[in-house]
Amino acid sequence: MNGTSPNRSRQRDIIDRAKLAEEISALCADLDGAKLRAEVLSLLQAALRDGKAEISRRLLDQPSHGRSCAKDQAFLIDQIIRLAYDFVTNSMFSVANRSSAEKLAIVAVGGYGRGEMAPYSDVDIAFITPYKRTGWTEQVVEAMLYLLWDLGLKVGQSSRSIDETIRMALEDLTIRTALLEGRFVWGDREVYEETSVRFWSEVAAKTGPDFVAQKMAERDDRHKRMGDSRYVVEPNIKDGKGGLRDLHTLYWIGKYVHRVRSPAALVDVGLLTQEEYRNFEKAENFLWAVRCHMHDLAGRAEDRLTFDLQRDVAERMRFAARPGKSAVERFMQLYFLNAKTVGDLTGLFLAHLDEAHAKKGRRFLPSFSRKPRKLHGFVLDRGRLALPSDEFFREDPVRLIELFQLADLYALEIHPLAMRAARRDARLIDNKVRLDPRANELFLEMLCSARNPESVLRWMNEATVFGRFIPDFGRVVAQMQFDMYHHYTVDEHSIRAIGLLAEIERGDHREDHPLSSAIVKQILSRRVLYVAVLLHDIAKGRGGDHSVLGAEVAFKLCPRLGLSEAETETVAWLVRHHLLMSATAFKRDLADFKTILDFAQVVTSIERLRLLLVLTVVDIRAVGPGVWNSWKRQLLSDLFEAAEEVLRLGHKQRGREERIASKKTAAQSELALPAEKFQRLAKRMPESYWIAEPDDIIIRNLRLLMDNAQEALAIDACYYPDRGATLITVLAADHPGLFYRIAGAIHLAGGNIIDARIHTSTDGLAVDNFLVQDPWGRPFQEADQIQRLKQSIGDALANRSKLSPRLMAKPVALRRADAFRIAPSVLIDNKASNRFTVVEVSAADRPALLNNLALALFQSKVTLHSAHIATYGERAVDTFYVTDLFGGKIENKSRLKALEARMLEAASGMTQENVQAVA
Repeated sequence: MNGTSPNRSRQRDIIDRAKLAEEISALCADLDGAKLRAEVLSLLQAALRDGKAEISRRLLDQPSHGRSCAKDQAFLIDQIIRLAYDFVTNSMFSVANRSSAEKLAIVAVGGYGRGEMAPYSDVDIAFITPYKRTGWTEQVVEAMLYLLWDLGLKVGQSSRSIDETIRMALEDLTIRTALLEGRFVWGDREVYEETSVRFWSEVAAKTGPDFVAQKMAERDDRHKRMGDSRYVVEPNIKDGKGGLRDLHTLYWIGKYVHRVRSPAALVDVGLLTQEEYRNFEKAENFLWAVRCHMHDLAGRAEDRLTFDLQRDVAERMRFAARPGKSAVERFMQLYFLNAKTVGDLTGLFLAHLDEAHAKKGRRFLPSFSRKPRKLHGFVLDRGRLALPSDEFFREDPVRLIELFQLADLYALEIHPLAMRAARRDARLIDNKVRLDPRANELFLEMLCSARNPESVLRWMNEATVFGRFIPDFGRVVAQMQFDMYHHYTVDEHSIRAIGLLAEIERGDHREDHPLSSAIVKQILSRRVLYVAVLLHDIAKGRGGDHSVLGAEVAFKLCPRLGLSEAETETVAWLVRHHLLMSATAFKRDLADFKTILDFAQVVTSIERLRLLLVLTVVDIRAVGPGVWNSWKRQLLSDLFEAAEEVLRLGHKQRGREERIASKKTAAQSELALPAEKFQRLAKRMPESYWIAEPDDIIIRNLRLLMDNAQEALAIDACYYPDRGATLITVLAADHPGLFYRIAGAIHLAGGNIIDARIHTSTDGLAVDNFLVQDPWGRPFQEADQIQRLKQSIGDALANRSKLSPRLMAKPVALRRADAFRIAPSVLIDNKASNRFTVVEVSAADRPALLNNLALALFQSKVTLHSAHIATYGERAVDTFYVTDLFGGKIENKSRLKALEARMLEAASGMTQENVQAVA
């Protein structure tokens, strides 16, 4: 607890307490009772409103002055509380001669105690009395609280005696932390002083190690709740990793252990260098500026930097777009760089603290006892890799790379002083070091390590050595993409992808990735794969196609790393085509042989196919949690197996008739039907059906056909674990608009179609198979959920309810995707398939988008054969394989133009006229 108070210029422009006190005195002379209180409340409300407006104006004038805004806000609240206290004690509950028990200190605690508040932060205060509360103190506290609440302040308060305060501080970490920041605001200073003295002598002096350990555990728990990464795209600026709370924790621990009175004093006790403290101040100021803008924009307490706020804060803080980077991306890159600074400082600080306690015979962090054989001049200090002298890196800058290579080789922690020296001396890495064969050999060995390359590369990145040694990587450090698909910054995504690759190679993900885990053992050049994973996104943010630009980087960088000409070419090819496999698998019909043939013609070899599959898997997995699912695994596996067959057979498709015959034989065996009866059943389905559908779905469809031979409508639905979705089959008389109706019914039941195959039997029966998930990408599994889907489809097809009014009435909630501006586009391709016209629509993802597109196809009088739906955060890419009503490609130019225009209109948002076009 401390007694410092803010001393700011132009404070009276925020609030003039002396003038207000005179006005309140004048009111007290003329009024009393409820009328007096109402007038004083009105006066204080106006003062609070005007003060907030002045602070907001200053913030807009100087948008990067975060700490000034935070301190101004605390100053404003101080004056309001002082005025309220004086009014309550002098006018409402005036006592001529107070007893020793009728004393009261108002103490600001928590962030308010530190003298820093965002515009809508809680006002945390402690009412402290010398002894047990008297009637007078209870009246004063109650009257003050009601006054503050009526002012619209969110007050967090406690009312205790000094003894109760000390006792509860010993028992409760939260109370102890709040009192640590305690600051006298108003009332009886002697009460505050006694509380402060007793807190430091009776609480802090006895609980130092326990406080540090609990605070570190609390920090770890908080990080887990917030995503355990400082690189999440919608960070919590207060409680997230790399946020303000991490800086506060650092200061709290330093204050508790060393009794420092300000963050600057952390330098005096040796926990931070002067440069590190400057970085502390810069990061804190920036984070406070962002937080204050967020509160001001939201008009409430808001600490999550959401996509919609990111754009507005970037504009307020005067960020401008640059080639390849929008203003919001530049703003978020600076945010992540500051979050990284906070992480670096926190790590160094805690390690130093741990070191200091280790000298006293105890440590907060675990140590490992290892005895490496060759350290090449490095030394071990309590099991951690350390430097023999402060000049060690200057004598040979290649050691900056070797430090991390040895840490990986022997699974060692790096001493905090060695990390500090590496960060300081990273500037020694010049072109001479970058071209040094030994330095590149060490880096490549570390990158391709079978142990734990992810952790060591992250340490290297935090020390800024990574970006200095690979300048192209330095350009993407802390770079985010303003979308909902990518969860992490580019550098964090790339490092996570390398970690996932090492885990797959070790066999840690055999269940999730059985194919990748098997074929990674067959890959001829490990280092080609690891370098490609490192470089696949390295050209993001430069403007242009990052795949093409990244391949150019690979051609320059790979020879430097020691790769051969052939390896360099393969890495560059992988970087150039790292999106090819996912785009083909998720946006094209894999049952169309032309899709497989076109893909195989680009890949050209089985080795490249293996490399591309593993690269694709780790790239998708490293995007963020929830992006990978069994449906994507199945699609990639299907594409791999089909392409592998084509590459092995020299681009010859296994006989179409042979494949159909094989599927028919398997179906007849499973259904146990006589040959003649099965032939009659099989003849009902066209050849395209037998090619497109897998064996298990064919068997389920044929059973449904047999069981409902006399029915006009049949609907089957079941959980389909192999695809991570719910399989819905609809048998109905084929007619125009059928797909639109089914898609609308599934939407109304809360489902999203991720894949659809449309077939018509020889006798005019539609046999349509849909894969459906819920809005969170999960299958419907519960019986009542599946029944709801079936009921909704049945009602729509049997005309038991009007579909269009229900679609129009279904509410569309404000969603995170609304923060993004996505121009819809329509691509019509007659070369992607030999039999079909392929229509690819890219648009902002929203409820009923597929339904709108289905209606547009119906109105365009085309026949839909398959639909493939892919979602990338806020963007949806829906692909349709269509023909004209006679089964041929759509090749008439005017008709293609009309189809494109109608699909573009649907992608932009359906009009009421369009909705009512179909009853």
